[in-house]
Amino acid sequence: MESFSSLQILIILLAGCVCVHLGRVDAAAHSKNGIGVQPLSKIAIHRAVYSLHDNASITAYPHVLGSKGEDSQWISVEIECPNPAEDDWVAVFSPAKINSSTCPSDDDRQNEPHICSAPIKYKFANDSDAGYTKTGKASLKFQLINQRADFSFALFSGGLSNIAYVFDALQPKLVAVSNFIKMTVTWTSGYDITEAVPMVEWGLKGEFQTRSPAGTLTFHQNSMCGIPARTVGWRDPGFIHTSFLRDLWPNSMYSYKLGHKLINGSFIWSKSYSFKSSPYPGQESLQRVVIFGDMGKAERDGSNEFNNYQPGSLNTTDQLIKDLDDIDIVFHIGDITYANGYISQWDQFTSQIEPIASTVPYMIASGNHERDSPGTGSFYDGNDSGGECGVLAETMFYVPAENRAKFWYSTDYGMFHFCIADSEHDWREGSEQYKFIEKCLASADRQKQPWLIFAAHRVFGYSSSYWKSGSYGEPMGRESLQKLWQKYKVDVAFFGHVHNYERTCPIYQNQCVNTERSHYSGTVNGTIHVVVGGGGSHLSEFGPVQTTWSIYKDSDFGFVKLTAFNHSSLLFEYKKSSDGKVYDSFTISRDYRDVLACVHDGCEPITLAP
Repeated sequence: MESFSSLQILIILLAGCVCVHLGRVDAAAHSKNGIGVQPLSKIAIHRAVYSLHDNASITAYPHVLGSKGEDSQWISVEIECPNPAEDDWVAVFSPAKINSSTCPSDDDRQNEPHICSAPIKYKFANDSDAGYTKTGKASLKFQLINQRADFSFALFSGGLSNIAYVFDALQPKLVAVSNFIKMTVTWTSGYDITEAVPMVEWGLKGEFQTRSPAGTLTFHQNSMCGIPARTVGWRDPGFIHTSFLRDLWPNSMYSYKLGHKLINGSFIWSKSYSFKSSPYPGQESLQRVVIFGDMGKAERDGSNEFNNYQPGSLNTTDQLIKDLDDIDIVFHIGDITYANGYISQWDQFTSQIEPIASTVPYMIASGNHERDSPGTGSFYDGNDSGGECGVLAETMFYVPAENRAKFWYSTDYGMFHFCIADSEHDWREGSEQYKFIEKCLASADRQKQPWLIFAAHRVFGYSSSYWKSGSYGEPMGRESLQKLWQKYKVDVAFFGHVHNYERTCPIYQNQCVNTERSHYSGTVNGTIHVVVGGGGSHLSEFGPVQTTWSIYKDSDFGFVKLTAFNHSSLLFEYKKSSDGKVYDSFTISRDYRDVLACVHDGCEPITLAP
């Protein structure tokens, strides 16, 4: 069954802007020249007013989108402008009603209506036609995804810079309105539980399918903690549904589809998906894990590419999709979307990763760009989340945390035991999270789950990119946690935040405790630390100091793949996103008695009594 909603096409002309310098960005995670700044934050949409122009026009086609059930589709936009300029740009809004309905009550502009919501993406008008400034005509292509609401297009001039106005005459102006277009509404839900009952129909592939109910969550503008999420970045997220599929047969293929039962008794269903269920904890089988951080999103239509914000994002996504048959579970360890308070970007990101996340478990950790917001209890008091304060990540992604506002959790996958920390909450000794980390590490049954993995967003371990401070890692990180890693014999500790790749030797207290580089056998003696923050965002440089503990460095986009063949053999591979080839690797071969062996600061007490 299909239903259609109108997709309104509008045109806006924004004229006469004066640029000013924006606020600071976090030096630890970003660099100069605007790199790391959310592209939508450059737009001064909150100053726009309406002033229709008879000779400006815009046309969009096809007139009906999603007629074959597509989740995304390309649309062509033809524009004509009587006064073209080099910095004219076209924005996409959703919902289509871009007026004062989202403006704060204390907005001081006198002439209504106003525009107080940022667009979801944009392109320059001359993106595909360098002759636009002479002819005033251009044709652009945008890729739209289902975002539970109508869309509108708008033409602006005056550039992208966030601006300060010195004369009222320089306010942006709406100059023309054009045709309407329609789009189908798929399962991406705009339905509250009062309108429809959400469910999942699922079962072993090719066998009887059962139906399970789904829970429904949402959040509101007053759930946001600051700007821009609470102001121009706000967009209604719709309704997020979670269904628990229980009593799965291990290592089995299942099919499923998502649906709603409407009030009139009819059903709306998504297309069919499939996944392979997890192995039983401790079960010996081929198990493959992918880990990376700091990927973000990018637009396949080339929009929003301000200063190449996340240049490697699509490469990483596409390489994972290409390798999907050889991946069992994915961990994205923080800095998920870099939406930074522009809520629409979460829809864009989830659409980008849907081929992955609909097929294998997509687990996340919390990073500074998900959680940090002043005065909200985050350990770091910046506003890297743009006022999201963790709400988006906690609601959009389910993880098995006791309290999802405290984003630390443990999870098992076959022979792996994972302890995922939340670097944006206090982890120091004596804290609530420190107690969790120790409990998680201590709970690993190393006979059944020999591969013990620790992960967090910020670098609690070692990174050459921290050379300026001399700490080579997050201050207080190693000091607080290294004795736990050593005591419980963590195999590998993964971190993001720094946008490159680096692997250390097995290390404890700044000293390599094993001379091997590519093959470790028997007792390893320490934890191998890996920075894998090159998922897609702008790359970080390494410092000039050549440390003794750094085995391999690469300032490029990539991810790590762990392959457990059995309880005694593990393969580690670092792959570049550009070609999927392996550029760094090592193996671990050992028996259970090697895990039990005494190591420095990792020995069980013994007695001399007979």
